[in-house]
Amino acid sequence: MLKEVRKLAQTKIAGVVLYWAMRLYSAMFRLKIENESQWLDYLEQGGKVLLCLWHQHLFMAVWLLPRYKKYQLGVMISKSLDGDIATRIVETSGCFSVRGSSSRGGGGALKEIISRMKQYRLAAHVLDGPRGPAGIVKDGAITIAHGADAAIVPFGMRADRAWYLKSWDRFMIPKPFAHVTIIFYPKIKLPPLKAEKDFEDQRKSLEKMMQPYLYL
Repeated sequence: MLKEVRKLAQTKIAGVVLYWAMRLYSAMFRLKIENESQWLDYLEQGGKVLLCLWHQHLFMAVWLLPRYKKYQLGVMISKSLDGDIATRIVETSGCFSVRGSSSRGGGGALKEIISRMKQYRLAAHVLDGPRGPAGIVKDGAITIAHGADAAIVPFGMRADRAWYLKSWDRFMIPKPFAHVTIIFYPKIKLPPLKAEKDFEDQRKSLEKMMQPYLYL
């Protein structure tokens, strides 16, 4: 059965159906976006931006993707069944996927996403994905930001009414007609790594800043 599900998930039509189903459902929300212009101005002026979010908030990321397709947005996606589905959704939105994670094909994927950022200047990354634990920032965001000389722009969402799935991340789906706010936080330009401990200090600092916005 799993084999058949995987084959279906890998088809283009499955991605198209899922993408439009999520877009149509999201149309019921009362949506507000905060602080988007700050990082968009920086991008338009030639800066590089790595958008970062928690895995829990991926549902609304689908709504955001087509807003940034003109910038050739790249997204790092795991080599898994969930990743197969996500890849089709991302590609349907007009954005680009780079396959790999911390556990499977991560080294090559990190090099590819860094290379894309140097050329197109915009990418997105899930801080605690694809397997968690929830609220723990993995090394990827710091590695990509330094490799591409990019500013990190964390973002998240809140909803006045939502369902939370019984998954490792307690995946959040706003309820119909919910008030949903997507919040972009001030960009973070990491200082150069001068000592071995600096990398871990920066990872912990980003984690501490983002944890209050994990709506569990």
